[in-house]
Amino acid sequence: MTDLNTLTIADARDKLRAGEFTSVELTESCLTAAEAASTLNAVVHNTPEIALEQAKAADERLKGSEEVPAMCGIPLGIKDLFCTKGVPSQAASGILNGFKPEYESTVTSQLFDAGAVMIGKLNMDEFAMGSSNETSVYGDVVNPWRRSGDNTALTPGGSSGGSAAAVAADLCLAATGTDTGGSIRQPAAFVGITGLKPTYGRVSRWGIVAFASSLDQAGPMAKSVRDCAIMLEAMAGHDPKDSTSADLAVPNFEAMLTGDIKGKTIGIPKEYRMDGMPDEIEALWAEGRAMLEDAGAKIVDISLPHTKYALPAYYVIAPAEASSNLARYDGVRYGHRAKLAQGDGITEMYEKTRAEGFGAEVKRRVMVGTYVLSAGFYDAYYNRARRVRALIKKDFDDVFAQGVDAILTPATPSSAFELGKKFDDPVQMYLNDVFTVTVNLAGLPGISVPAGLDQQGLPLGLQLIGKPWEEGDLLNVAQALEDRAGFVSKPEKWW
Repeated sequence: MTDLNTLTIADARDKLRAGEFTSVELTESCLTAAEAASTLNAVVHNTPEIALEQAKAADERLKGSEEVPAMCGIPLGIKDLFCTKGVPSQAASGILNGFKPEYESTVTSQLFDAGAVMIGKLNMDEFAMGSSNETSVYGDVVNPWRRSGDNTALTPGGSSGGSAAAVAADLCLAATGTDTGGSIRQPAAFVGITGLKPTYGRVSRWGIVAFASSLDQAGPMAKSVRDCAIMLEAMAGHDPKDSTSADLAVPNFEAMLTGDIKGKTIGIPKEYRMDGMPDEIEALWAEGRAMLEDAGAKIVDISLPHTKYALPAYYVIAPAEASSNLARYDGVRYGHRAKLAQGDGITEMYEKTRAEGFGAEVKRRVMVGTYVLSAGFYDAYYNRARRVRALIKKDFDDVFAQGVDAILTPATPSSAFELGKKFDDPVQMYLNDVFTVTVNLAGLPGISVPAGLDQQGLPLGLQLIGKPWEEGDLLNVAQALEDRAGFVSKPEKWW
């Protein structure tokens, strides 16, 4: 029973209910796997005591006569920016060193109420700022995948790189992620798992350390579309503590997975064909199109004309919101505080604390954000970016109004690249988000589905974009794509 950690949520749920094993046994399998995988640096705060306590409580619920939630007894990893009571929640930043919240985020509360088990907190880019998981105070996360015949360490993507690596390496059955510009979908594509960014407002942001408040959205990262559907149902729902949370009923997303998409219309946006895009990405996109056509969908070419402005607009809006959100980290109430010299006052305390606590990428984005919000530049940059954002959203609204049900695009412009390769070139790094940021700017749901391997033996993903609040329909199209892609590859274990 030692390989229980390789199961999907759906399989584990059915087997737990059938009494084939206990949640404690399943949890122990995950804890053992996580302990043995320290070289991946995916889990940064192990919580075995909490995990076993939660697993025992789940087993008691499973023994009872009442119907238990689908997530009962399922071991998860929790991204480090979800506040978890009494457990370090640092958002992978030095400035939050020693911070142990006295409260639980809404998402983790709901998951734990549903009986889920937390094996530990997962690594990420500092304050979710990054596309390669190289800005973390805990050090780099290593992708469990390697190129064929090559031992070079690769990035798992970011910012949810720890979540992606933990799920791909079977350290847990699924994990929470957050997505501000592609931080669930890009890492999911890089490690060959499924990652869903729900509609903005579907999942509460309360208790999640904020990066850019109008773009951040939590979502599931799991081994299949079905698992994402099961986990999303437990994570979603209205939260009075979050003013951006939508007061909408949460459907049974799993029940909507028929895989039947006959008569659905799938749009292929011409603007996503980029100069210099690898042939393999282009070929995979064409294959995805053929798969959905085979499933009975109608494929149409569409135009999203303002796509080309998405990346610059995003890298104005996101840093602007970050500079505002991160002003609260000052060393006064919690977290790191710099040692002061004789005669230093409050200004020096703020300056030294922030200089020591924040990493280079966070400082860069805070400075950019402060600049675009400053007098004289506000209209030239920030206001203009907001207007562009409105045009991007209108592009999608127009396409959906014309009868398109979902949009198919590549998830990333390449497969996983070497750690350190793009770290010194922020523009090259930011280009990783080129296919994903539009979805955040428009507040839409998007999912990355593994669909094939490149010539180097690394996974590649396709992205599906859905209508707002129609995650069930989007997941169903994703199910049809997953069924036909038949992606079952796993990384060869070397860690």
